[in-house]
Amino acid sequence: MKILTVVVPCYNSAAYMNRAIESLLIGNNDLEILIVDDGSKDNTLVIAEEYEKKYPNIVRAIHKENGGHGDAVNTGLKYSKGIYFKVLDSDDWFDRNSLEKVLDILKDMIINSKSLDMLITNYVYENMNIQKSKIINYKGAMPEDEIFTWNELGHFKSSQNILMHSVIYRTEVLKNCKLELPKHTFYVDNIFVYKPLPYVNTMYYTNVDLYRYFIGREDQSVNEKVMIGRIDQQINVTKIIIDAYDPGVIKCKKLRKYMVKYVVMMMTISTVLLLKDNTEKSLNKKEELWYYLNSKNKRLYKEVNRSFLGICIQIKSLLGRKIILMGYSLSRKVFGFN
Repeated sequence: MKILTVVVPCYNSAAYMNRAIESLLIGNNDLEILIVDDGSKDNTLVIAEEYEKKYPNIVRAIHKENGGHGDAVNTGLKYSKGIYFKVLDSDDWFDRNSLEKVLDILKDMIINSKSLDMLITNYVYENMNIQKSKIINYKGAMPEDEIFTWNELGHFKSSQNILMHSVIYRTEVLKNCKLELPKHTFYVDNIFVYKPLPYVNTMYYTNVDLYRYFIGREDQSVNEKVMIGRIDQQINVTKIIIDAYDPGVIKCKKLRKYMVKYVVMMMTISTVLLLKDNTEKSLNKKEELWYYLNSKNKRLYKEVNRSFLGICIQIKSLLGRKIILMGYSLSRKVFGFN
């Protein structure tokens, strides 16, 4: 039995994937490492197979035709043998001491038959361009080192979004919600986090800095210029999240509130990028996205409109645009993302 499966999606990752994989090799056979080669054209598969040969009880190399990051995660989920499931992108890495603590917590849950659907840890922005690290934690928003439910959540700050970097799901939860990420699409990590939320009943937060999120490559998917170039994919993911659920029918108020917060985050990302591009085509796409939200779910549209983003959008002038972009610039400086 494997306690935790960590899937490492790789595409032409030969230059940096070793750091990710080495951070997982803590000598613990409770861990399963699935290196999914997504049709790479470099030596990614060769490196993955070398690790499998060296650590046959821990590492498995899986080769597939190119289908994108989401399809690599789908493949990892298909072959996963772990009771819990996490994704580690090939240019990121784990803190080894934190990983050991996480495995101890998960093992304790299993041995003592405690029901746990989602474990949350901190993550760290490692921005190499400005040589800055920024820890994102959930202190104040979640009880620490105990099992809790949605009803026990505190107030989430604007930075405290549950992301793929911070979440470990029970594998069964992902399968019960029929998670399947779209192929050849970037930014599907948002779907990975959002889709299972109504299937989560119990959570646990431990204040350790497990995930180190690398920022700095020019070709990185979260690079601002790259994101603007792929804005149609960002919009598509936002629409998938809008379509996934009607938060208004979610009975638990705090879960509903958090799901609305997540939609606000997605609308903010798309809106900011479209405003920064500032072409007639992009501004039309912004209008179309907000129209889409209104046409698909008027109640959700009204709730998003009551957020800071919605209020600024309603200011039909350069002032509203400037406020949104200033808020984005400030957040970028504070947290060091993209």
